[in-house]
Amino acid sequence: MGTALSAAEVAAYHERGYHLKVNAFSVDEANAFNRRFEESEKRAGASLSTGLLNMKPHLVFPWLDAIVRDARILDAVESILGPDLLCFSSGFFNKGPGDGTYVSWHQDATYWGLAAPEVVTAWVAFAPSNELSGCMRVVPGSHLTQLKHHDTFAEKNLLTRGQEVEAKVDESQAVDFVLEPGEVSLHHVLIVHGSGPNRASWPRRGFAIRYMPTSLKPAEGRSSSALLVRGVDRFKYHLAEVSPEAELHPDAVARHKALVEHSLKGLYQTADKAIPGARLA
Repeated sequence: MGTALSAAEVAAYHERGYHLKVNAFSVDEANAFNRRFEESEKRAGASLSTGLLNMKPHLVFPWLDAIVRDARILDAVESILGPDLLCFSSGFFNKGPGDGTYVSWHQDATYWGLAAPEVVTAWVAFAPSNELSGCMRVVPGSHLTQLKHHDTFAEKNLLTRGQEVEAKVDESQAVDFVLEPGEVSLHHVLIVHGSGPNRASWPRRGFAIRYMPTSLKPAEGRSSSALLVRGVDRFKYHLAEVSPEAELHPDAVARHKALVEHSLKGLYQTADKAIPGARLA
């Protein structure tokens, strides 16, 4: 069965700001992703959940490059954004059992430096994501307005700046994104969302992929890079990224480091300080 969204599902996405859910991968595939995650961490000698390796890791790990290019995700995203697609960024959101980490209520688009909120995030569940394990929660319809944020830099907050909306969030209106391994949710770059700590006995691990149309420009005074994953880039607004030659290939690692450091400079243009473990989220 194909994963393209129906006209009714696309209309609902634009109204609510999300689509739940796409049956993209099997449980066996998700289990294989978890094994690859652990193997890649061992080989890198570093965490894939924090630091530079958690910003655009698809540029250094071919198995992640394959996920961001997988037709089962792209068919669904194309239904919303059209046939010419760029991967703007990717990263892991990994909560260990009882580690106390969380994600505050926020809107992704606030600091990303793009001219318009035309980005869809595909969130791939590597493990069961539910209320117990601290699944993502969203406020339907909140993508229609850009809200003011402030930075907290809270230690347990998984976001780059610990950013959170200043407005009071009515949590009774929030929808839980309950996903089984291999399932994918889609959400708008402006939807207010967050998640609580993991109270389960397993790691809550998800891989977030941000897609945008090739027609989307960087914001004025900003520059960015992106990977063409479907169609043709007729606009060339973003520096073209390339897939890794092999896992942790020296050339790929060098390119990745330069691109991520460039992204971080833009990300922190309006921040009072930066913190270790930064991620583009």
